[in-house]
Amino acid sequence: MDLNLLWFVLLGVLLTGYAILDGFDLGVGMLHPVAKTDKEKRIMMNSIGPLWDGNEVWLVTFGGALFAAFPEAYATIFSTFYNAFYLLLFALIFRAVSMEFRSKRPSRFWRGAWDKAFFVSSFTATLLFGVAVGNMMQGLPLVDRVAANIDTGNRIAERWISEGTFLELLNPYALLVGFLAVSLFVMHGSIYLYLKTEGDLQRRVHDWIWRTFGFFLIVYVLTTIFTLVRVPQAVYNFEHYPIAWVIVVLNVLAIANIPRAVYLGRPLYAFISSCCTIAALVFLLAIAVFPNLVVSTIDPAYSLDIYNGASSQKTLGIMAVIALIGMPIVLSYTAVIYWTFRGKVELGKFSY
Repeated sequence: MDLNLLWFVLLGVLLTGYAILDGFDLGVGMLHPVAKTDKEKRIMMNSIGPLWDGNEVWLVTFGGALFAAFPEAYATIFSTFYNAFYLLLFALIFRAVSMEFRSKRPSRFWRGAWDKAFFVSSFTATLLFGVAVGNMMQGLPLVDRVAANIDTGNRIAERWISEGTFLELLNPYALLVGFLAVSLFVMHGSIYLYLKTEGDLQRRVHDWIWRTFGFFLIVYVLTTIFTLVRVPQAVYNFEHYPIAWVIVVLNVLAIANIPRAVYLGRPLYAFISSCCTIAALVFLLAIAVFPNLVVSTIDPAYSLDIYNGASSQKTLGIMAVIALIGMPIVLSYTAVIYWTFRGKVELGKFSY
């Protein structure tokens, strides 16, 4: 068994799980300002209240698996996106704090301030996720060099160091992918809200679905065009693995089924199609960079792939056993939580 390939696939599964589950959480956060009353805002928060922290476990697990399976790639990515990750962590933490603190006081100013924090942190986190993906698609200015340790006179290996800056990460293509993530999660969140709400709020959410879908479709088409122009290497693997075109077709069909399902009054089918759209986009990201984890724009020889950036075979084997035991537990826990909190949102004494 190719353990390196196995862990590349498992990382894709973890990333897909996080994007689907926390995607609608972040989408609800970005839609939060359109709620008209305090009750509607509480309903929107409580639609994700029992779920958001469990959903972020997928992100934590993804980070841990990347660190253990591909430490070279982990170190390179985190050092490159150092400032961006600080901002991302701040956004994720502030988002959680805003949910917990908002209803502690009835003051309009107090709740309004936390509502703004909830929106800004959700938007910032989503945009940064997309910017990271955009830069991974384009590649990073990596070099493989050896630096001298001045104090001891020893030579230490500093492999695959990025020469880019934080502002360079905010390039036009990366920002476009960032807004693709924003539009995708807003659409995903609006469909989820339609499933969890009722009455006047649900009717207005129905209108939001059409608007967010239109926004997503425009950004999706623009991103596809710019990817083909700006990152032509993204389609190279389709020549070697033509079966991957099946995912492209399924992606288009999933997107097309969203408005169809909404028009027919089948929001659950629309939500499933939205989930499939996210899964397909993660797959297309994986096939675009495979077998690389970090592509060097300076010299392809400096790129980090699933072999030169990986841990030992023994480590990968032990991790595979742990994953075999742990993944069913995570999936079972997730299924139980979602089953327990199924149905429409009801505000109670301990609601947000």
